[in-house]
Amino acid sequence: MLIDLHNDAIPRLVMNGNANLAERNSHGATDLVRLREGGVHVQTFVMFCNGQYQGEEAYAYAVAMMDRFDQLMATAPQRVEQARRVSDIPTIVASGRIAALLAVEGGHMLADSPDKLESFHRRGVMYLTLTWNNSTNWATSAYDETTDRVGRGKRGLSPLGKDILARMNGLGVVADLSHAGEQTFYDVIKATTKPVMATHSNAYALVPHYRNLKDEQLSAIAENDGLVGVNFYAGFVDAGYRDRFSSLIQLHPDLTDALGREQLVQGNVDVRMKFLDALPPQEMQWLLPDLDRLLDHIDYLVEKTGIDHVAIGSDFDGAEAYPKGINDVTAYPLLLDGLRKRGYTSGMLAKFTGSNALRVLAGQRPVNRHNTIKQ
Repeated sequence: MLIDLHNDAIPRLVMNGNANLAERNSHGATDLVRLREGGVHVQTFVMFCNGQYQGEEAYAYAVAMMDRFDQLMATAPQRVEQARRVSDIPTIVASGRIAALLAVEGGHMLADSPDKLESFHRRGVMYLTLTWNNSTNWATSAYDETTDRVGRGKRGLSPLGKDILARMNGLGVVADLSHAGEQTFYDVIKATTKPVMATHSNAYALVPHYRNLKDEQLSAIAENDGLVGVNFYAGFVDAGYRDRFSSLIQLHPDLTDALGREQLVQGNVDVRMKFLDALPPQEMQWLLPDLDRLLDHIDYLVEKTGIDHVAIGSDFDGAEAYPKGINDVTAYPLLLDGLRKRGYTSGMLAKFTGSNALRVLAGQRPVNRHNTIKQ
């Protein structure tokens, strides 16, 4: 079974009218046709909005995205069905359909109301990413902590945040710590009664970006019996990607000005995708990291946490670029072939692609907590 824990196609493609995910489309990296071609059995669709939405407006936008998710389920019931419980997943997959999971990325969509968490749970939300880059009133983000936008005395989980976490534990909504600041991360690790996830993060030791996890955080996730979902985004995979992208911005001043230099530099994904689409093929090949860099992160995460604690969190349609050959959701066979060549057994790949995610989504602990990367 192949499970991806993080995909942004609903907010990135559906909400702006660029794609019908029920059909093969030319926009973005995801649709039901290509998911089947890539061998994806379980796809998590995240409901995401950035910090421009706050309070009740953010909650309303989350509900609107969920309504569009429901429309997709109704449009192609013979090919996809929502799994509202982890126990639904094997039955849906056995029927030959894709099991679709629902998640929320950005705790600000709760509008500071624990009761709204329960409404999300009734819609079938499997996990909540506590923050995006913007902090909430109850949890601080990695971006805000790293840039000192939030003072040290105000970082981490507030009493409201601890209440929300306790409700998540009780409902079975998994806490996702990708995007969470370090203080928030450790506050959650200390307070949670269930395994946690960092659904789309990589190794800080290989690429020192605030969105990646330091060795101490990886150890804490392993001790918590949680998992890390490997992120495919080129900027989190390869430390040189950012400098190469900046070089291309300087090389194409007219294109940069036409699209908006500030938006490009600040990382607006939609603007960056337009920029990359306009580049000559040879420049794209120079920009993108090799697949080996992504495999290096998987190796490193497994070495530091054990094979029971690593999964897939692609971030497809949530970023502008991925390693060479990893263009869309059809690329999983290439990824798995690369891991086999590095010595991963079928049993290890079964954990990496499926059973680890199923276990943590169900709030369970691994049978053996001391696995190593290779026998």
